[in-house]
Amino acid sequence: MSDNTYDYIVVGAGSSGSVIASRLSENPDVKVLLLEAGGSDNNLRIKTPAGTITLYTSKTYSWNYFSVPQKEMNNREMHCPRGKALGGSASMNSMLYIRGHASDYERWKDAGCEGWGWDDVLPYFRKSEKNMLGQDSKYHGTDGPLVVDKPKDPNPFTYRFLKAAQNALGVKENKDFNGGEMEGCGIYNVNQKDGKRLSSYQAFVAPVLASRPNLTVKINSQVDKLILDGNRVTGMQISDESGTHMLNARKEVILSAGALGTPHILMRSGIGPEDQLKNAGIETLVNLPGVGQNLQDHLDGLVTVRSNNSKTLGFSVGSLPAVLTSPFRYIFGRKGWLTTNYVEAGGFFKTPLATDLPDVQFHYVPGYRSHRGRLFEWGHGYAIHVCVLRPKSIGELRLGSKGELLLDYNFLSDMEDAKVLTEGMRLARKVLADTAYDDSRGTEMLPGKDVQSDEEMLANIRQYGATVFHPVGTCKMGHDDMSVVTPDLKVKGLEGLRIADASVMPTLISGNTSAPCMMIGEKAADLIRA
Repeated sequence: MSDNTYDYIVVGAGSSGSVIASRLSENPDVKVLLLEAGGSDNNLRIKTPAGTITLYTSKTYSWNYFSVPQKEMNNREMHCPRGKALGGSASMNSMLYIRGHASDYERWKDAGCEGWGWDDVLPYFRKSEKNMLGQDSKYHGTDGPLVVDKPKDPNPFTYRFLKAAQNALGVKENKDFNGGEMEGCGIYNVNQKDGKRLSSYQAFVAPVLASRPNLTVKINSQVDKLILDGNRVTGMQISDESGTHMLNARKEVILSAGALGTPHILMRSGIGPEDQLKNAGIETLVNLPGVGQNLQDHLDGLVTVRSNNSKTLGFSVGSLPAVLTSPFRYIFGRKGWLTTNYVEAGGFFKTPLATDLPDVQFHYVPGYRSHRGRLFEWGHGYAIHVCVLRPKSIGELRLGSKGELLLDYNFLSDMEDAKVLTEGMRLARKVLADTAYDDSRGTEMLPGKDVQSDEEMLANIRQYGATVFHPVGTCKMGHDDMSVVTPDLKVKGLEGLRIADASVMPTLISGNTSAPCMMIGEKAADLIRA
């Protein structure tokens, strides 16, 4: 077997791909390659929780996608950072461990994805997990490589949020959003070990790499196109720092490049909607009209308050002692400013439009934020990001005439999303107006006190709404004409190719997407080995 030939080639060392490569390489008789377009994750900005906000716009660690102008969002081009390093987007996210609601997976099953109901996927969540919190063993595992813990040193204002949410909304504190009940407020579980970020790569691959000669990790290597022999994928052409190379897969290629990266690789390879491929001058090898369609993401609104309290995260004369001592407190005790992931707490809530399930999620920031992806400004405050849990607006990815990726969220194409977000932001306002904040009361900056009516709220959403960075669904599984993979994750019309990442989700789950992607990786490995 040549140096360029492997049994399995896994493309993308993110939340799904790292799990798959680790599990497949447990068999010493198979040769596995984990291929990553980005570079190493050996960087303090990645390892230190507070470093996350420095990564969104990084030219080194983010793909920095931008959407096409969103016609219902004042024609804004909306930023979508995606991780470009070992660990993928789990090397730049907020480290939250949220699985979604059991009904999300029942929806998948009901849509024709047999084997993906809640009872089917729960064992895979438990298999990955090393829960450090003593949470209910019915839902949690303790023997997996993925540490699930609580933040090391939550900001004092995180606890104020919990008190305010209970007072203002009449909800209970929820100490396990991944247990039997999702509704309520609470401190989020995080994927951290010893106060440091724990991506899927660091959890599943890094600890075993040296002891498994059958597992190879190759970085800074981008897939140009897949290679087909008839209807079988036999390998790929890649580009790295030394030029162009061919890689061969004896058994399977598994695409885990994410909801944006995976469909782009397919389309560059001549696999996708025939009309788009033709427009880009790419020969159609397999006409799969669903590639790039069904894009879903959480639409996010922002409620922010200025405050003079220097205990919140931010920069001021009053906070200088905390800021200047933070490296020492972090290094020697895993305490202080650098331990924060900025969204230590939040919760799941019902607006007046909800039926039986929460329809919005809060990400509470104990610091002032002006807009997404920007470092904290001078001064202090606190904020709540509000997102629509089950959006109805559906977008797409298209190929441009030069083969470039065109990202169209199509936000607010269904105005029901705006109604839910408006009501969710009003709930957030109630929380931040609670007496728990009386000694730190400040000025509401967004939406602003003059923004009250439905029409004014809609205008604010159009101007300031953003994505929570949870794109999914662009190679959905199922059996209908627009599905790309069958429930065993095999690409329709092809042999030797599977997809296992956020792109296969037929519908967006009710929460953050990293944990579900790791679950997909676990189940994919079992399907491949079956």
